[in-house]
Amino acid sequence: MRNTFLTFGAPDLQATEIAEVVAALEAGWIGTGPRVHQFEHDFATYKHLPSSRVAAVNSCTAALHLSLIAAELGPGDEVITSALTFCATVNAIIHCGAQPVLADVDPVTLNLDPDDVARRITPRTRALLPVHFAGRPCDMDRLRDLAQAHNLIVIEDCAHAVEGEYHGQPLGTLGDFGCFSFYVTKNVTCGEGGMIIARNEEHIQRIKRLALHGLSQDAWQRFSDRGYKHYQVTECGYKYNMMDLQAAIGIHQLARIEDSWLRRQRLWDRYQKALSSLPLTRPAEPDPETRHALHLYTVLVDAERTGLTRDTVLEKLHDRNIGAGVHYLSLPEHPYYQERYGWEPDDWPQAKRIGRQTLSLPLSPKLHDSDQDDIIGALQEFCASA
Repeated sequence: MRNTFLTFGAPDLQATEIAEVVAALEAGWIGTGPRVHQFEHDFATYKHLPSSRVAAVNSCTAALHLSLIAAELGPGDEVITSALTFCATVNAIIHCGAQPVLADVDPVTLNLDPDDVARRITPRTRALLPVHFAGRPCDMDRLRDLAQAHNLIVIEDCAHAVEGEYHGQPLGTLGDFGCFSFYVTKNVTCGEGGMIIARNEEHIQRIKRLALHGLSQDAWQRFSDRGYKHYQVTECGYKYNMMDLQAAIGIHQLARIEDSWLRRQRLWDRYQKALSSLPLTRPAEPDPETRHALHLYTVLVDAERTGLTRDTVLEKLHDRNIGAGVHYLSLPEHPYYQERYGWEPDDWPQAKRIGRQTLSLPLSPKLHDSDQDDIIGALQEFCASA
């Protein structure tokens, strides 16, 4: 039994982030300002893009919503996305007025099944919204072929996949838009935050206006030492801007992104080896010519094989002071979507099965080997005693 609770997804915050936040506080500029611009520049550099193609916002949910609006999607349009994802993915589609259409997932990759996507395309389909689940790149060649054949927009949900690559190309740059998360549990965290990549620079200019009430460009500078600047409202926007306090954390998280990825790779490899003899379904190895972002280490707990349900394993881990996660119950399992759209879990059988079996183990670079030993030892004991 551990003496302290091991928090799932605890962020690895170091002295550099703390010092940058303090510096922002001491400077007195804590809203959208120079640190947000630096973070945008650094992120664009990491993705091998000009800064004019990225925009920082306050969440990946905002990034998805603004991308859908910039793509001019709305009532009467259908957007196909994964049945196995966080609710924010589908909620953003609903918020822009479009109709979400779910496709099932591949049982091995847990990503969108292109064959099922193809079956669900109709004359009203306007966009595909693939989710790079757990950091594993989707089959973007097949999805882009479908998009080209049907003249569809592609918006990548890269909330799990900041480091991911597909055939040598960074994730988020393969579609028309790429949306990233800097939530507290993510590989790069700002506490809360998001980023948008767009193929079209004009879309980024509009997104930046929409993210700050629809105010004219650089309205955040109106109180700067350059003198007061008047602004104009150019369209009805939102309050989606990122703060310098958030960017202060993200700047240094991004600077350590490769070291953090390497640490998670070592943890991932230890899990793969140590759990190989247990009756758990481990994550599939990455596809050739791709880079897995290694955001989530998910195992599937099949009660027939393991002798335990997923929820029982969750409870047993919690009793051992070990936090774990569920990513995710399939979207049709949730009452809101059942009531609004009449979705039934059985219509997406792979997502239903995976959603009822999936269990995410801690994978933060803050995780010590001794912490991981506790997790592995607990799972070995549970499976042996079942």
